[in-house]
Amino acid sequence: MRLRNAGSVWPVVHHERMALLRDLEDLAPVKWQTPSLCVGWDVHEVLAHLIDAAGTTRRGFIRRMVASGLDFDKDNAVGLTRELRSDPQETLVAFAAVLGRTSTPPAPLATRLVEAFAHGEDIRRPLLIRRNYPPTHVAIALAHQLKTSVKFGGAREPVAGSRLVGTDVEFSHGAGPEVRGRGIDLLLAVCGRPVRSGLLAGEGVSGLAARIAAKP
Repeated sequence: MRLRNAGSVWPVVHHERMALLRDLEDLAPVKWQTPSLCVGWDVHEVLAHLIDAAGTTRRGFIRRMVASGLDFDKDNAVGLTRELRSDPQETLVAFAAVLGRTSTPPAPLATRLVEAFAHGEDIRRPLLIRRNYPPTHVAIALAHQLKTSVKFGGAREPVAGSRLVGTDVEFSHGAGPEVRGRGIDLLLAVCGRPVRSGLLAGEGVSGLAARIAAKP
């Protein structure tokens, strides 16, 4: 699925940021330390990462990559440390301040959708917060991940040999043993996140999970 109207991305991203802010406004203090789906980060740290990502410009990204020695993990750690407040409520205030930003690193605009949806679920699923994401835009994010190489944060190589089929949106990709599910669950799976048993179906589920887990 192609991104035909780039202007439709930012309203969706801004809407998702606002929805996440509202979901977290009354979160109990102890819940902020809940491990997220993003290994090694709790939900507070994922929110801090979203603040950092929202403020990253194309020129700033290049400077940061040079400073980190082209190490994405090191750069993410630096940005997270910079934006993480000791009080989660202060982090929320900082997140509120970047809701409307349209800054982006030098990457396809669909990556902003991937970030909004995947990190939104990184936070929500462990907290048992439900969210209905826009299926068409989730499909755009999923399509981007499927055509992007692992070395650029995608899943093109491990997904090869599987056929992914959306059950809530008209979407299919690839050939081979089938994996069926909602777009958001397929997106999380190819992003390497754990997906609860029963949310994906088809003879290709276990094979896809094994290849995703084995990717560098």
